[in-house]
Amino acid sequence: MKSKTIFVCSNCGTRSARWQGRCPTCGAWNSFVEEEVEQHTIKRTTQQGQEPILISQIQSDSTSRILTGIEEFDRVLGGGMVQGSVVLLGGDPGIGKSTLLLQVSGKFNPLNCLYITGEESLNQISLRSKRIFHKNEDIQILAETNLENIFEKLTALDNLQFVVIDSIQSISSDKIDAIAGSLLQIRECTNQITNFAKKSDITFFLIGHITKEGVIAGPKVLEHIVDTVLQFEGEKNYNYRILRTLKNRFGSTNEIGIFEMTEDGMIEVKNPSEIFLSNPTDESGVAISCAIEGSRAILLEVQALVTPSNFAYPQRITNGFEMRRLQLILAVLEKRLGLNFSSRDVFINIAGGIMISDPALDLAIACALISSFKDQKLPHQSVIIGEIGLTGEVRGVGNISQRLLEIQKLKFPNVILPEISAQKLHDKFELELIPVSNVLQTFSKIF
Repeated sequence: MKSKTIFVCSNCGTRSARWQGRCPTCGAWNSFVEEEVEQHTIKRTTQQGQEPILISQIQSDSTSRILTGIEEFDRVLGGGMVQGSVVLLGGDPGIGKSTLLLQVSGKFNPLNCLYITGEESLNQISLRSKRIFHKNEDIQILAETNLENIFEKLTALDNLQFVVIDSIQSISSDKIDAIAGSLLQIRECTNQITNFAKKSDITFFLIGHITKEGVIAGPKVLEHIVDTVLQFEGEKNYNYRILRTLKNRFGSTNEIGIFEMTEDGMIEVKNPSEIFLSNPTDESGVAISCAIEGSRAILLEVQALVTPSNFAYPQRITNGFEMRRLQLILAVLEKRLGLNFSSRDVFINIAGGIMISDPALDLAIACALISSFKDQKLPHQSVIIGEIGLTGEVRGVGNISQRLLEIQKLKFPNVILPEISAQKLHDKFELELIPVSNVLQTFSKIF
């Protein structure tokens, strides 16, 4: 059987007959690695194709799910584990991937789950289990890196519902002539695991390493193979972790789960608004806003600092907020309010270490910037919501009723919100609503 050498992009999986410095598909530099593939003689046979049918004629059953007992984890999965699915979990080293899945394993009968470790020893897993559970929780564990041996063990076990593999980069197959962790091994092993999962109705959780850019190691085709991709996020200086859905064939990709890392493992955060507002600051440059992450509303503290710059090019630094969005807000404030930020350094921080992309934070960011620029406090206990357009108008935001319910639950007295959103409200809230239509009107009402 003949073999040939090809080059594969480690970022997107693009194949090339020769090495290239820059991938023509994704634009990554120095991402092509060498692989040897076997050439097979393919015999094509003619088969009679199926006739097209109406989708209403297809008999489809509802997706069978298994609850893990951890509500935040079930929320991110879309309501529980789907039988026969493959879930890829990525995140920084030490962020808590193995800890979380070990806790999930402890919620089940030992005969229904298997934890396969390819990186840590059985003694290390045992020590972590005792630290988390404080008692002798029985969990089936197996130290194995050979894929064929793993399938042989799984076939011999009955009543298995789900399997954890820690990590997919440590697994290798004897049928593939490549080292463990190579692109070829990762891709083909994941393919075989997916096929095994579909045939056996066993749910697989694969822990994946991430690169220095923060994406799951291996080509993008790996994410296309699996059914669900989850990403663990969080700052090393904070105890809070966010489990975010990047892909889900059986549910929404807009869900997040929030956990707190403790000595006893991952603890669910049922009310994140109280966590992120646990120590509010009553100073200039601080505003409270409400963002929608997934299906939940979260109240956040937005902090801004505007100081004279000692450099020819002033600094723009953000933590938890998109830099391009900040530049847009600064341009609008300079144009519509005449504030000069060109000679000042600007720093933005979302307290708590959470990354927010909701445009409803725009108006709170703008008010915090003005407050710090003028060194004047914003109205006490006010929540500010609104998206800012290029002409300075305050645009409406989605899920306004859900946001107001969360604000009312935490007993904030008043809300500054877009006028168009206030007009669409049908429910009555025990809040003082202050509608605004543009940044100039917002500035006059607050300052």
